[in-house]
Amino acid sequence: MSAPVLTIDGPSGAGKGTVSRLLARKLGWHYLDSGSIYRALAIAVQEQAVDLENIQELVRTASTMALEFDCGDALVVRLDNQDITAQLGLESTGYSASIVAALPEIRLVLLQKQRDFLKMPGLVADGRDMGTVVFPETPYKVFLTASNAKRAERRYKQLKEKGIDANLSSLAKEIEERDRRDRERITAPLSMASGALFIDSSDMTIDAVINQVLNHYFPA
Repeated sequence: MSAPVLTIDGPSGAGKGTVSRLLARKLGWHYLDSGSIYRALAIAVQEQAVDLENIQELVRTASTMALEFDCGDALVVRLDNQDITAQLGLESTGYSASIVAALPEIRLVLLQKQRDFLKMPGLVADGRDMGTVVFPETPYKVFLTASNAKRAERRYKQLKEKGIDANLSSLAKEIEERDRRDRERITAPLSMASGALFIDSSDMTIDAVINQVLNHYFPA
């Protein structure tokens, strides 16, 4: 690797995004939200009315989309110069993203796009297979998780704060189903990388999680 990488993997709702962005700021490194790459593809697919079973068209869409991250005070994601940040959190987007992410052909196309984010002075990569597939050689790996109930509760609160109607019971079921698909998919299933620092954030603050990571890998 030409620069150091800190990978933070784990299921949806564990706090990976917030933790990763804050760590990137503290370290002065670049940031990659790999989930946004798949969600951006899901949005592109929806906008272009591509059939989720049409592998050839899905691959074409994935190959041609241009994605940018602007990690200022808040993350802004642009797809082909269009701000799609508000669309990324929609449950319909997450559902489609989980489906396309399970396709080996799509993961192969997007693998290099993710690795292209690696540059000096370093990269914090947030996802589900950053430490197992995308950057397996890095010594800095974290697996961040939380209970299903806590993750559903966090997601419910996020949606309500954005004015989006949500049902806690439905969210819990969707999270459980998404976890199952991520664990059972043939290509790059969700799993903890060998040697990764395991953190259960169910009863932890964001600051506590960040301090644990920094003290473990980058002690002062």
